[in-house]
Order: sequence, then structure tokens, then C-alpha cells
Amino acid sequence: MKRILITGCGDIARRAIPLLTRRYRVYALIRNPVYGDQLRKLGAIPVIGDLDNRQSLSRIKGLAAAVLHFAPPAPNGKTDTRTRNLLSVLSAGSGPRRLVYISTSGVYGDCHGAQIDETRAVNPASMRGKLRVDAERQIRAWAKANRVNANILRVPGIYAADRLPLDRLKSGAPAIANDDDSYSNHIHAEDLARIAVAALLRGKPCRIYHATDDDEMKMGDYFDAAADAYTLTRAPRLSRAEVKTAVSPMMWSFMNESRRLSNTRMKRELKVVLRYPTLNAFFNT
Repeated sequence: MKRILITGCGDIARRAIPLLTRRYRVYALIRNPVYGDQLRKLGAIPVIGDLDNRQSLSRIKGLAAAVLHFAPPAPNGKTDTRTRNLLSVLSAGSGPRRLVYISTSGVYGDCHGAQIDETRAVNPASMRGKLRVDAERQIRAWAKANRVNANILRVPGIYAADRLPLDRLKSGAPAIANDDDSYSNHIHAEDLARIAVAALLRGKPCRIYHATDDDEMKMGDYFDAAADAYTLTRAPRLSRAEVKTAVSPMMWSFMNESRRLSNTRMKRELKVVLRYPTLNAFFNT
């Protein structure tokens, strides 16, 4: 049975593991041993190591034929050192032949509501987006040098039953007035796990995919849909200038950027059929 290594063993990894265990012996890199039992119950074998400490990663050298790299960059610096450490160790052994990386749609920056596909040039405005661009470039250069099929999934806002903005709605935080609002893109966590596995099995060499659903929804409409589904008061609508002063800088970086992601390539090449193609499909199940 082939071996696969997962880094960044959070929600999406835990949803992906049961989809992988019939094909792979799954290894999960974790920094804290306390999460080991949970991963074992899902069918994975925990491996202790820290992407912030290259010396701790010796156990993964030559371990797996495929890698799902879900770990986010460290929140400081201008280089994704976690990806750099991972690729360095993978290069030292008989490296993997496939790698799938979860990036962010934030690499595009503000597209002013334009509908975009994967050929759009990156133009990140936030440090979060800039670090993801750095990770993508590292991975693509490494994949080319080592003849690895690496796929990059550019992912928008992830939601699930336990990942909805309900606390935000309860707090009365504002949304932008509809006429000035930004387009936002989403993907259900379960669908994202399935897309990652599909990329692993069917992704074309060194290909980028938008891992997004079919909705073209403005952010305030997303908040309204969640409020209506849970019988909460809708967020008050304010001008862009008023909202900017009322929310955190990180939240504003999400609210300020507007784009509509095309998922045509994902559907055509990865053969993904979304379980939740729209937010309403989720709320109506």
C-alpha cells in the first residue's frame, strides 16, 4: 500500500483521512502528541515533528510517495519557512511523486468583482496572501526541479456547520451596504477535503485549481443567509468607510477584496461533483 503524508492536521485533514485510508497508509505530521489518539481513530499514523524546526523532521524523509500539505505559513516574516523546511527534507530522501498544497484565493488581491480563472496574475495585498504566493512559488520551483506533480488549490472562505459567522452575527458586527459590497467565494469543508483527494488522484502536472463552489454571492448576502438559517438578526449594513473603522484590520482585508472565482477547471479536470454547490444547498439539507 502506498504511503501518504499529511502536514497541517486540522479540520480539512481530518475530513480527508477517511477518504484516503482505502488507498494509502496515511501518516499525519503533528507537533503536539496530544492529537495522536484522535488521528489514530481516523486511521492515520501520527508522526511527531515541527515544521518550524527542520531538525525535528528527519522521520518524514523518504516516508511517503505523496504529500498533502495543508499547513499554513507562520504568521511572521516574508518567507514561508514551514514550506521551505518541508521541501528541504522531502528533497533529502527518495521524495514524493505527488504533492497537493492548499493555498488561498487571497493571492489575487482585490479584483473589483471581476470573474477570474486560474490564469489571473497574483497581486496579494495582505501579508497572508503574500506568504501564500511565496509558498506557491517554492512548491512550483521544487516540483519542477524534482519532477514532482504538484497541484495548488486556491481556496476561498471555508464553511461548515461549526464554521459559520454566527458569533459575528450575534455581536451585531456590520456588513457593507449592498451597492458597495464585495463578492465573496466559499467552499464547504467536506467538499474541500474531497477536492484535495481528487487533485491527488487526477490533478494535471503542476496545475492550479480554484477550490470553490458555484455561488456568486456578496459577503453581506452570505451573512444574511446564515442569519436567516439560524433565525438571527441580520447584520446592519453600513458604508465601506464605516465598516472599515468598525472591524479588525484582518477582517477588513477579507471584506475589502472582491472577486468571483471560476471553478470550471476544477470540475472538468478533477471530475468533482460538489456535495454543496451553493450555500442554500447546505442550509436546505
